[in-house]
Amino acid sequence: YNSCSCFWGRKPGSFVIELASVVPSFKGLNVLDVGCGEGKNAVYLAQHGASVRAVEISEKALINARSAWTESEGIQWEQADVRQLSLGDEQCDIVIAYGFFHCLSSCGEILETIRTLQRATKSGGYHVVCSFNRRFQDLRAHPGFRPCLLEHASYLDAYRDWIQLRASDSDLEETHPHNDLVHTHSLTRLLVRKP
Repeated sequence: YNSCSCFWGRKPGSFVIELASVVPSFKGLNVLDVGCGEGKNAVYLAQHGASVRAVEISEKALINARSAWTESEGIQWEQADVRQLSLGDEQCDIVIAYGFFHCLSSCGEILETIRTLQRATKSGGYHVVCSFNRRFQDLRAHPGFRPCLLEHASYLDAYRDWIQLRASDSDLEETHPHNDLVHTHSLTRLLVRKP
């Protein structure tokens, strides 16, 4: 976030766009965007009528977000460690966890955080998940980063009692503005609904 003022770009994640194809309207819905980064998903959902609590541990990411999205009505930006949030039961209509889970410190912590977020989600609510998985990671563009990697099947199992609307285990080839190294990540992407 120090190397570029808009590291992740301005286009929402592909499964956030998929969410828009199954939710008829975001107006009045409460969204929790955990690990919101510079806010591209939060802004997209707020622009479509949602009330978004956008939580990010990085102060610099939030500075970039507020600078990039000067008109961000409907978003409450919050610097916090998601693992320490006070979340009540069934308070969210939608939880976005894009590029977040693999940043946690252990597989057990990922699964516990998923359970906490599931409890915080209303019946009929949605989760959108995008996370590195264990199948393949080219980390040359991320020196010093050691992601916590679950199997794709472990994510599916964590949501086994939910309705699976979309799920994929696919490769993403990308470059980042700070080093322009082409590299590949295997990604679990999920769009699921709480029964």
